[in-house]
Amino acid sequence: MARRSQLEDAITATLSKRQSQSTLRRLTTNPPESVDFSSNDFLSLATSKDLRHAFLQELHSDPALSSHLGSGGSRLLDGNSNYAEKLEKDIAAFHNAETGLLCNSGFDANVGLFSCLPQRGDVIVYDEFIHASVHDGMKSSRAAKKVFFQHNSVSALKQVLKQCTAEDEQIRAGKRNVFIAVEAVYSMDGDVAPLQQIVALIKNLLPKGNGHLIVDEAHSNGVFGPKGRGLVCQLGLEKEVTVRLHTFGKALACNGAILLCSPAIREYLVNYARPMIYTTFMSYPALAAIRASYDWLMSGKTEALARNLQLLIQTLHERLLDMQASLHLPPAYEHLVRSPIACPETPIFAVLSSEPKVLAAHCQRLGFVVRGIMSPTVPEGTERVRVCLHAGNTVEQIDGLVHTIRIWVQRRVRELDGPIESRPRL
Repeated sequence: MARRSQLEDAITATLSKRQSQSTLRRLTTNPPESVDFSSNDFLSLATSKDLRHAFLQELHSDPALSSHLGSGGSRLLDGNSNYAEKLEKDIAAFHNAETGLLCNSGFDANVGLFSCLPQRGDVIVYDEFIHASVHDGMKSSRAAKKVFFQHNSVSALKQVLKQCTAEDEQIRAGKRNVFIAVEAVYSMDGDVAPLQQIVALIKNLLPKGNGHLIVDEAHSNGVFGPKGRGLVCQLGLEKEVTVRLHTFGKALACNGAILLCSPAIREYLVNYARPMIYTTFMSYPALAAIRASYDWLMSGKTEALARNLQLLIQTLHERLLDMQASLHLPPAYEHLVRSPIACPETPIFAVLSSEPKVLAAHCQRLGFVVRGIMSPTVPEGTERVRVCLHAGNTVEQIDGLVHTIRIWVQRRVRELDGPIESRPRL
């Protein structure tokens, strides 16, 4: 047997430590008969036979699609096509944007954008819950400062922007830029950014026009706004946002993303965004899938799905509140499960629990796929079971999930109420 190297010993020890902390990640697959309350397939398009048929039809609609598979290279070399450019323009027009730049993924888009767009001396101000891809982009940025503000707090953002302007005369004079990075909908709590207040604040504190709002619409695309155009379009803020990121891998059931921006920013990204320059571009089937999904959005075929999704959100919220009330948990056991008091505006629910992995595993064994989310993915003390609703879920499935959670809580209370020597340690 070959002797293990020092590297393998080191990484094995690191993985063992993570396993002891119940934070070890593993690749899993879902049983075919399980009920999906986990994926970001909010409109249930990933399992739509009609959309699949539209995608297959699209593959035969253009000579390039019927004769090519791979793109053949990066977009700057051989990967570009008339098909891609028309798709790009049509998506930008749908979202009321000047232009756009297709990217292989939302992660690539954020890394490329934040690593190259802020110039030397500029400042990036970001919500503390911003996506990891933004952090990776900022690591390579030339910005002088990267400052976070308390999640979704307009008052906290105000203090940070005031401090930035007070400390830098170049910012006050409009000669340096401040980029404010937020998400329209946050993936762990499902809460919505107060974009109107943020826009008003930027205009007030950075009147020289050097305040630039960047909005990640990954979790709002297809769900918010007329025909699923997103939160920015719903609020009529298209002209107030410098860059919008729309991804296609969630509600639209395909892959890739687009950065919506001005022609000048698009050209700059083509020249300096390394993830785009040095990556083979999306394949033709991937582009065809995007076209098929956007044709559905543009034609209004997803609007009924979005309306049904809103009804299911209200239903799950009511069921969780009823469960919470009927359990009559003593204060000592309230840590086991706590549901949101206010009805979420989005299909993402955070069911707080001190034992999210155990509760999630219990639900999975009974056929309901949910995920336990631990620190540091979420702040310590806010561990939760993340529940995502989809337009294809049913009221019966929601009732089954809530009943399953109820049974687990009742069992855990009985276990914790047992003899002291047999009580599990939390």
